[in-house]
Amino acid sequence: MTWFALYIAIAWLVRLTMIPVILRRQMAPGASIAWLGIIFLHPYIGVILYLFLGETRLGPHRVERHKEIVAIFRKATRDSTSATGTYENLDLPLRYEPMVRQAERISGFPVLGGNQFELLRAVDEMMRRLIADIDAAVGQVHLLYYIYADDAIGGPVAEALARAAGRGVNCKLLLDAVGARAVLQRDGLAARLTQAGVSVAAALPAHVLQRRLPRMDLRNHRKLAIIDEKIAYVGSHNLINPDYGGCPVGPWVDLSARIVGPAVAELAAVFAEDWAFETEQLLPVAPPAMETNVPAESISSLLQIVPTGPIDPNATYRRVLLAAIQSAHASLTLTTPYFVPDEPTLVSLLMAADRGVKVALILPARPDHAFTAAAGRAHFSRLMEGGISIYLYRPGLLHAKTVVVDDALAIFGSANLDVRSFNLNFELSVLIYGREAVAPLNQVQANYLADSHLLSLDEWSRRSTIRRYVDSAISLLSPLL
Repeated sequence: MTWFALYIAIAWLVRLTMIPVILRRQMAPGASIAWLGIIFLHPYIGVILYLFLGETRLGPHRVERHKEIVAIFRKATRDSTSATGTYENLDLPLRYEPMVRQAERISGFPVLGGNQFELLRAVDEMMRRLIADIDAAVGQVHLLYYIYADDAIGGPVAEALARAAGRGVNCKLLLDAVGARAVLQRDGLAARLTQAGVSVAAALPAHVLQRRLPRMDLRNHRKLAIIDEKIAYVGSHNLINPDYGGCPVGPWVDLSARIVGPAVAELAAVFAEDWAFETEQLLPVAPPAMETNVPAESISSLLQIVPTGPIDPNATYRRVLLAAIQSAHASLTLTTPYFVPDEPTLVSLLMAADRGVKVALILPARPDHAFTAAAGRAHFSRLMEGGISIYLYRPGLLHAKTVVVDDALAIFGSANLDVRSFNLNFELSVLIYGREAVAPLNQVQANYLADSHLLSLDEWSRRSTIRRYVDSAISLLSPLL
């Protein structure tokens, strides 16, 4: 009885102690309630989970260091474009000014004209082009990826890096410590690349025994390649086979872009920031070349680069997304593999439908994460009743992350429509302005819609009662997923 009484007493001490700890964080009400619920239900398990997942923490002094690094690179970019790249000097319709200013407030990067981008859907085509550009590189190759595997996709890219390093090209490879952990092991592909002359570093390594534990699931989710600071690849492709090692839901369907133009300098600055954050090495980054050699037959596109992460709660991908949703007048189409929206996002989508915007949400018919899928399904009835169309993509796992507003404003990149991308992951998005420039992405979304099943409210209402309750119960944990 003495040990049992001690067990109960400590449990209540944990509960009472964690109340001010969680309230001090000033999280969203849903997240605070979810954490308090877990801790009161089982305080011992709850407090352990909170230590690892509750605090948005990178580790001692790393937040301050990240802000200092970002200030260095983004100030240099702003200063170099202040004369020619300001909003007022661009041929941009007035209606986009709030979106441009919102994105610049979040990222520190201005919108830049004179860019050429080419969308790449098939992973084979994407990797063929990337390897060709690496083989043609003369100065530097910088790659940043969340997942890298030593397989039929990652292997040839590694061989291209080794060839480039062998002819004197400065090659750097930055990989997320969790997403690419197999490659980063002592006897993995990274070790062989290091021997070949490629500089390899791990992003956001999480060591359990560090003082003031860093949060283990803060990840660098960006996908980025920079070649000679003239060509960039950005989007949702990881360096891995499209079956992701035998994923049972079918091939992953991704979307990336090859970019040439002034925006490449902003993307190069993003890589330099992440590299300096992990290695403390400051890389030289050339200012945006405002005079570009975009072919006459190509569309000269207005692009804006928006990196986001957990450093500043006022500079998140959620704010970019909400600004885009609020700017919609006629149509809004979104694709995402993971749909775990918070209340502000849900309300913004419903408000868009209320004012007559045709809102379409395209999701995978067969998701790969049961918990996140269930949390998203819990909102389907509310969304469909509000006039939002939900399409389920059938050919595979739709992993492309896109937003198209009124066929004239678009967002694509690495960010999902979930709480992780809103608050936890380091993400990278590209904003596109103008109907001609957005047209290719609009066509890609049309192809996704053609391969999708439109979910009806009547069909959805026939699902089992048990499944409804399971989805609703899991949705209570949405702020923590």
